Amino acid sequence: MEEYIKKAKTLLEALPYIQEFYSKTFVIKFGGSIAASNELKENFVMDIILLKLVGINIVVVHGGGKDIDNLLTRLGIKSNYHNGFRLTDAGTMEVVEMVLSGKINKDLVALIGKFGGKACGISGKDGNLIIAERIKNEYVDLGSVGIVKKINKEILETLDKSFIPVIAPVSMDESGITLNINADVAASAIASELKAEKLIMLSDQDGLLNGEGKLIESAKEKDIEKMLKNGIIYGGMIPKVNSCINAVKNGVKKVHIINGSVPHAVLLEIFTKKGIGTQITL
Repeated sequence: MEEYIKKAKTLLEALPYIQEFYSKTFVIKFGGSIAASNELKENFVMDIILLKLVGINIVVVHGGGKDIDNLLTRLGIKSNYHNGFRLTDAGTMEVVEMVLSGKINKDLVALIGKFGGKACGISGKDGNLIIAERIKNEYVDLGSVGIVKKINKEILETLDKSFIPVIAPVSMDESGITLNINADVAASAIASELKAEKLIMLSDQDGLLNGEGKLIESAKEKDIEKMLKNGIIYGGMIPKVNSCINAVKNGVKKVHIINGSVPHAVLLEIFTKKGIGTQITL
């Protein structure tokens, strides 16, 4: 009996958070090493189905860098990056769209269905959800890499509210040319347009780390700018933290960077007082 009472108390601890976030929108960026683990993917899917069932509107934006790298390697194409952005020529773009809009998107939708949820898989092209423009970099030609110009949220508002939108960050410009969008950038733009309560970024590390490698539990824009300047934040974390800053500047109340390899990381971050990652606010 004591064991069941403890379980009941655990559920009741989540009650204030459920009440606070009922009917609010969370945008969650799924990716990193979690995507390579069936167990972690299933944990993630169960987390978001639970959030959906307690009345939180969930929108998932996914990446797929490791799967893209693996297929490119099998095809004999080298993967190259610049400041966290993939250099994307025409051939690479075909592979990117195939992996993101095809395999990963539909696998995730199917997994949600397997565990009793309902999801609809789309890309940034559907309904002109993401209109982008090619990034112009004075140092290197990034190729078919885009930055978000406009989010058209109508398709998300049209979907039945019982469905979880699962979005692949493949888009196009106004002339119809396909562009690859960094998933963090896409998630930030979508969260901003929806005025989401939270943007949750799943990462391969615990959150933002200081110069000694210790977790920073809370950070503001000025703290992040200092870390960028000092080189504490580098590589693939640069577009991630810039996306986080842009989100809170554009109406998202709070951004979380958490370690997706922790089982049920999303629930631990949302339904516990301390959380497990880094919270970013203005």
